[in-house]
Amino acid sequence: MQNGIAQINKTKRMTHPYTYIDPNAKIAANVKIDPFTVIHGDVQIGEGTWIGSNVTIMDGTRIGKNCRIFPGAVLGAIPQDLKYYGEKTTVEVGDHTTIREFVTINRGTADKWKTTVGSHCLIMAYSHIAHDCKIGNNCILSNSVQVAGHVVMGDWAWIAGVSAVHQFVQIGQHAYIAGGSLVSKDVPPYIKAVRNPLSYGGVNSIGLKRRGFELEKINHIIDIYRIIFNKGFNTSQALAFIEEELPASDERDEIVTFIRESGRGIIKKFASGVSDED
Repeated sequence: MQNGIAQINKTKRMTHPYTYIDPNAKIAANVKIDPFTVIHGDVQIGEGTWIGSNVTIMDGTRIGKNCRIFPGAVLGAIPQDLKYYGEKTTVEVGDHTTIREFVTINRGTADKWKTTVGSHCLIMAYSHIAHDCKIGNNCILSNSVQVAGHVVMGDWAWIAGVSAVHQFVQIGQHAYIAGGSLVSKDVPPYIKAVRNPLSYGGVNSIGLKRRGFELEKINHIIDIYRIIFNKGFNTSQALAFIEEELPASDERDEIVTFIRESGRGIIKKFASGVSDED
């Protein structure tokens, strides 16, 4: 407790007098906290972070360095899950992550014990991240994205605005999901998911180029998904063919493993046909 109080005293010069901070909260020396914000006791906030006005940071919240939390956000509220019985769980946010206005991120349950958001993420206004989710690094949730419990989202994945993600869905790294989508199936890595019902819309080539993927590697990924979606194989046949006929690579193995381990099944090709070229 004394350590927590000492840390609070160091931040006094950067804390508005109309802000309430529990004396047990552990806050780094150069955190700036704006007026009318409430910070509960079992909270840790890393150096360089800014907390805007009217933010509520509840017990069990851990925020990394150099984050920006905009007005109206609520972090660490108990899960909206009838199976939650008061167990001590957390919300953990990495470094350099921005959480915009009125975002809500709930604590975990006894299933995973924590909800995590990685580093260098952008969570836009009015988005919700439910209990036990795992959001990777460099992810983007655009405005009003609603993510149900137990969702796993790989690094560099992007969900465009006003989309809803069903509980237990997995989204692979570097995937892009179009705005207004209803995501009830798993979305494999490196692809675009578009249309209604949500369907395979080709490889996310533009995103991969922006992140430094070489053309040869992008074409290799396109070849893999041609076999999965365009050759008329069922899933088991496609994966067996890929492993037998295509050269081994990290991307190949990741895609095959993701699909084999999918709990909800992956999205399908759009019924009228979709080109896998950008």
